Order: sequence, then C-alpha cells, then structure tokens
Amino acid sequence: MSSPDLQAVGVAKRYGGFRAVDDLSFSVARGSFFSILGPSGCGKTTLLRMVAGFLSPDAGEIQIGGKAMGGVAPNRRPVNMVFQHLALFPMMSVGDNVGYGLTRRGIARDEIKRRVGEMLERVSLAGAQDKRIDQLSGGQKQRVAIARSLVLEPTLLLLDEPLGALDLKLREHMKIELKQLQAAFGTTFVYITHDQSEALVLSDHVAVMNHGRFEQAGTPQQLYYAPQTPFVAGFVGANNSIKGHATRVDGDIVTASCASDLMLAARAVGSVRVGDAVEVFVRPEVASLSRTANAFSDAGLPHYRAQVESLLFDGASSAVLLHEERSRAEFRVALPQTGQFAELRPGEPVYFGFDPQRAVCFAS
Repeated sequence: MSSPDLQAVGVAKRYGGFRAVDDLSFSVARGSFFSILGPSGCGKTTLLRMVAGFLSPDAGEIQIGGKAMGGVAPNRRPVNMVFQHLALFPMMSVGDNVGYGLTRRGIARDEIKRRVGEMLERVSLAGAQDKRIDQLSGGQKQRVAIARSLVLEPTLLLLDEPLGALDLKLREHMKIELKQLQAAFGTTFVYITHDQSEALVLSDHVAVMNHGRFEQAGTPQQLYYAPQTPFVAGFVGANNSIKGHATRVDGDIVTASCASDLMLAARAVGSVRVGDAVEVFVRPEVASLSRTANAFSDAGLPHYRAQVESLLFDGASSAVLLHEERSRAEFRVALPQTGQFAELRPGEPVYFGFDPQRAVCFAS
C-alpha cells in the first residue's frame, strides 16, 4: 500500500489564546479528492496555509509525499495552490500564464511550449495560448489557473474555495469539470469550502471541521447517512432539528418528548439514557406526506397531523414547510416528484411521518 500524499500529526496553530487548529492528525491518500468542509472561522484556511508553507505550525508535523516539511519554504514544497480569485496575470497571454512556473524553473522554451500546449488540450482549451485573460469566460479562467498549477506536476493541488466567485450556474458546471479533471490527472486534490454541496459532489473523502478540529471524516455518503455528532448532522445536508428529553429507550430507538409533548422516535447515535436532553434530526426526504393517516397506520409508522405553512418550490428539490398541529413545531418535508401534491396550498391539513431508523438522535 502506497504512503499517503499528505499526513498531519498533532498539528496545532494558536493566535494568543485562540486555537485556530487544535492538535489535528489526518492523512490523505495518493490520487484522492479530499475536501475540508466547515463554516467560516473553523480553521480550514489556516490549515491549508500550513500545508502550503505560508504558515508554520506551533506544534506537530506535516509530511508531503512522505517527507517532513518543517523548515521547507513554500516554493520548495511539491505543492501548488489555486485561490478563489485565481491570481492570473492580466498582462500575460494564456500560454504565458500556464508556463510561468516552468519559466521560473529555467525550463527550455521549446519544452515549455510543448508542455503548455499539452496541458491546455487536457483542460479543453486547445489553441488558446495567445488569448488574453480578459477574453476568457469565468470557467475558462478557472481552467487556466488549474492548468498553471498542474503543469508543474505537484504532489498536491490545494484549492482554497476556488468556485466562490462564480455565479450559481457556472459553479454547478465547474463542480463537474473539477471532478473530471482530478480523475483524469490523478493528482491529489485538497479542497476547502464552506459549501456542503461542493464537498459532497466533488470528494472521495470529506472532513467536517469545527473549532479547529475534525468532527468527522469519511465518504460523502457516510457523513450524510451516518453523522456521528450533532454538528455534522446539522451542517451536512438539510435537517429538521428538534430538542427534547428521552422518555424511552428500546434497543437503539429513543422516544423523545419535544415541544408541547410532541413525541418523536429516532435511532440513537452514541449513548442515550432516559432523562437525557436530546436532539433529534429528521431529514426532509426521510419524511413522507399523505392526505390521510392510513398510509402510515398500515405501515406501522408514527405519524403526525400538520398544517401547510408554505410551499418551497425548487424543481426536484421542492419541499413543504409544515406546522405540527398540537405543538406547532416546524418541519420541512420533501415533496415527492410524482406531482400528487402539486396543488397543496397554505393552510391545508396533511399528515407526515417517518421511519425512526432513518432519523438520528444525540444526547445533547
């Protein structure tokens, strides 16, 4: 088994009494797409800058390609970085931008021309060498920035929220392009973002960061379907979050008394005992809608009468916002794509329910 391309052991960075990165250890496998996902201020950019060499850790060690990076300057590390604002040279042509690093290394002009041409072809910009940067679209500029980094054949490509400055439609398109580029080149990508959709779509593995630590690391599917902490459950994907107290524990199923005696059942993650304060998470797509209670009664599932508060139409991602009748607790439930609820109106009574095994509950 090959050694990881990136390994951090006990890495920490402090600013006075504030721990930006707190005793963090992890590894990134060779050829993988690894994302660090977290809110602003969680430490992800600080971590990336330590990997790049722009900051030195106060404790711990960073290894790239099996070699310790302590004391190694940024320009001596087998790493390149793509920033949110790209930092392309507007006075240079596309070809000169892509070949800039090779020129700095003293590579022969004919070799630079050959490698730049090959790289532009691989990022679907063949023949663009002589174009000015201001002649390119946002997506093309993104590809030039990536080509400029990859032409140097780094062990790691670090990407600092590179899609953040793009409009929504282009961002969606570039997610697919980035994933395809990484697969084609096989270079290890380390990507930081606060956008969960980017992390889930792009990555082989994702680490969810909070207060300088990784709350959980795993595949996108593991984070989404099997969150291990309340923070991960609430941060990754949409979720209904309801607080209460555990009134019954039957195997791995906890029954919780929530707002105004609303009783919810969900699968326990970790230890939960009767009397514990708990937080229940129910994803919108886990819950089902019906105009009658029979559909849930026949299946033996708990269900609730509710009133439609508003419709949240977004094509395939459409949902309905409900108020549970007795407690007035708010629930967001995904609308099925059959169109059977296309005529729902605010104020209309409905029933919703869910399988407790598909909801999760944490002691809080």
